[in-house]
Parts: sequence; C-alpha cells; structure tokens
Amino acid sequence: MMGGNSSIDEMIKSTPRGVLVTRLWYLREVDPRTILYTGLTRDGTFLIENGKVTKAVRNFRFNDSPLFTLNNLEMLGPSVRLAGTEQGGDIVMPTIKVKDFNFTSLSEAV
Repeated sequence: MMGGNSSIDEMIKSTPRGVLVTRLWYLREVDPRTILYTGLTRDGTFLIENGKVTKAVRNFRFNDSPLFTLNNLEMLGPSVRLAGTEQGGDIVMPTIKVKDFNFTSLSEAV
C-alpha cells in the first residue's frame, strides 16, 4: 500500500473511544470463502478515550476479513518498513485507522 499522510497523533486525536493496536500477531485463515481471518493483538494495546491514550488494556483475539477492514478505512498514514513477521523478513505497511473492527474476546497472551 502506498499509504497516506495522516499521523498516528491525528488518528488518536480524532478518536472519541477506540483501541490503539501497535501490533497484530499471527493471522490464520478461518473461512476461505468469506476471507475471514483470526489473530491476536500483541506488544502494546491501549484504550483511547476523548482523543487521548488513557491506559494499557489486555490483548484481544479478532475475527475479521481484510476486505471489511480495507472497506472501513478512515485514515491512512505513510508506509513504513516493519520487521519481525512470523515467516521472517520485513514488510512495508501504513498505519491505518478503521471503524468497526471485530474483536471477539480477551486473550491471555502477553
């Protein structure tokens, strides 16, 4: 993705209530017909209230389709190189702000 020009600070300030996810950990296909995936948040998940990060929260499990996520984009930051994928190697991805992301449960993962 080429990315956009919104900063993480702008994304946070424009959020009345939400969750800041700094990393998603592993993706597993649940249903190839609907392109549904599951995974976990990891390494820093925070509550946003009234445009400010207020506290750390436990990790979440999610079930969602990348198609729905991309359809629900609200803001897009510049693309940056990230390291440490499960398969090894770097990826390039922008920071994104999406609405209606489907977290399904709390996770015991640290």
